[in-house]
Amino acid sequence: MSDITSANFLRKRTNKLVNAVSTKLHTSNVARVIACVNQKGGVGKTTTVVNLATAFSAIGARVLIIDFDPQGNATTAFGIDKRKCQQNIYSALIEGISISSIKISTNIGKLDILPSNVDLSAAEIELDDIDNREFVLKQHIALIQDQYDYIFIDCPPSLGLLTINALACAHSILIPVQCEFYALEGLSHLLKTYQAMKRNFNKDLEIEGAILTMYDKRCEQTHNIEAEIRSFLGDKVYKAVVPRNVKLSEAPSYGIPGIMYDLSCSGSAGYISLAKEMMAKMNQSQNSKQMQEHNEETSGVRKLKTA
Repeated sequence: MSDITSANFLRKRTNKLVNAVSTKLHTSNVARVIACVNQKGGVGKTTTVVNLATAFSAIGARVLIIDFDPQGNATTAFGIDKRKCQQNIYSALIEGISISSIKISTNIGKLDILPSNVDLSAAEIELDDIDNREFVLKQHIALIQDQYDYIFIDCPPSLGLLTINALACAHSILIPVQCEFYALEGLSHLLKTYQAMKRNFNKDLEIEGAILTMYDKRCEQTHNIEAEIRSFLGDKVYKAVVPRNVKLSEAPSYGIPGIMYDLSCSGSAGYISLAKEMMAKMNQSQNSKQMQEHNEETSGVRKLKTA
């Protein structure tokens, strides 16, 4: 697999991925910002962002990933040496450098990334002295939002000021939930934070959906946790699940997303199913919105005619 990052290999895999996803997406003039969040580490946030963004990009969407975690794992997932990223998302937040000059084009379609590294860990403290500190990221995104269809934010495993910045600028949150004993307790805490964000900083924030990750269908506890989460969140939990999978863990060492590394493995199949389901819900929501706007316009015309 020495040529695994070659342009020819990636082009062939992209074509296969397009056929596997086979969905057409509605796009708008302004990017939809989706924050992938869970205060618990190791639940699959980065893996989810990297693979979903790749799937969206493969079918023609203009996508930006914001690596908002000081660990910089989303950056590494695309074969980018985070240690050499002297200008990164920290540079935008604290030094005021424009996102356009920091973003890096990946080797996947129309997919860019704002890199991160350990520098970002200092931002939690330094943001504390900035006016409107909760909206610094939002101000930067507003300048480039018309250049993309979707922006995915890979949040750190905490509910600190970085995550607050992400939620303050997002249209929706995407919640990976590991099928294990403490999942519900953490989920309950996260949803309280979500409600607080809606009250204080972002009244339009929605729940995009929740994803069951590291799913082991052989384990009875997995099914018990799944039943509780689905009972708790209802149709906000995607039907598609992402199983535990070695190939997804191997992929970052080759610098490419899991669904490009091995399209046929169970983990990739899970993310492809998830991407299709997510896109279908987005399309349905957009169609409903357009229908509502049409009905309101029609109703307005009728009132004018009868006046």
